[in-house]
Amino acid sequence: MRATVLYGAGDVRLENVPDARLIEPADALVAVSRACICGSDLWPYNLMEPVETGRRMGHEAIGVVDAVGADVRTLKAGDVVVMPFAYSDGTCVFCREGLHTSCIHGGFFGTDEVAGAQAEAVRVPRADGTLVVLPVGADHTLMPSLLTLSDVMGTGHHAALAAKVGRGRTVAVVGDGAVGLCGVIAARRLGAERIIILGRHPDRIALAKELGATDVVSERGEEAVERVRELTGGFGVHSVLECVGTDQAMLTAIGIARPGGAVGRVGVPHYERIPSAQPAFYNNVTVSGGPAPVRAYIEELLPDVLEGRIEPGRVFDRVISLDEVPDGYRAMNQREAIKVMVKP
Repeated sequence: MRATVLYGAGDVRLENVPDARLIEPADALVAVSRACICGSDLWPYNLMEPVETGRRMGHEAIGVVDAVGADVRTLKAGDVVVMPFAYSDGTCVFCREGLHTSCIHGGFFGTDEVAGAQAEAVRVPRADGTLVVLPVGADHTLMPSLLTLSDVMGTGHHAALAAKVGRGRTVAVVGDGAVGLCGVIAARRLGAERIIILGRHPDRIALAKELGATDVVSERGEEAVERVRELTGGFGVHSVLECVGTDQAMLTAIGIARPGGAVGRVGVPHYERIPSAQPAFYNNVTVSGGPAPVRAYIEELLPDVLEGRIEPGRVFDRVISLDEVPDGYRAMNQREAIKVMVKP
């Protein structure tokens, strides 16, 4: 089968690899009908040291179950399923607490342990606890929005929950990528009164406003902090969704949070220590978040997608074939695309 393999920074290739197959009795084999490139894929795309064996990429997918292992009970061949970016058994102590990304038998797709989903097929470990059957056909018009439930919509929702977004609150979203845009959707869905998007790409800002952003701040650093405080009477915002992962983004997030506010961080951190520890401490600012347990959120968000109350699929602005995946990485890396969908 064909699959996407990253060999080092900037070196992403489409290659013929051994077919995905069942290995463990709890596995499912899924023929991928939709996958995508994630903003987090750009970190290894820019920074990964060269390797000989390569890394099979991709952690977001929708597909059709082709086969299941002997221990699988909730799935059958022909089911249309969404695959969260982390696999989990659904029964361990952390899964029962809604923290599937810490499953004691779980892990992540697109790693050395489990191959990625930017491919024609993918093996899904712990299939009963991981995959969610969708009540639609494989070519339903809502596929783009349903695909976001595998990562970015659930991640934006996780950021909003960690930041304690609620009715009447003022929210700022740091980052105008797909996760940030889904964070805007999540904040609006949870009843935020005012949503400030911090970004500077015109196409993304326009979409953010359509999705529910009420204000735009295009400045960066201290200028961004000053501008947000101007917009909030000098106080700052109740909730900040940090959707980037750099130290500058976290500095800004803490700088714009009002005393007693909260920061929900879902950008994979590329810093050793959280900056601005003393301002966060003295202002009683809560800093929370991490990899989103999107499996815990799918059942909650799915009805809103199916009934058209939210449209997170609008973050996809380019659709490509597997053969075009290298150019898809380039386009996202150069900010020519917000998020790229892959149709094998």
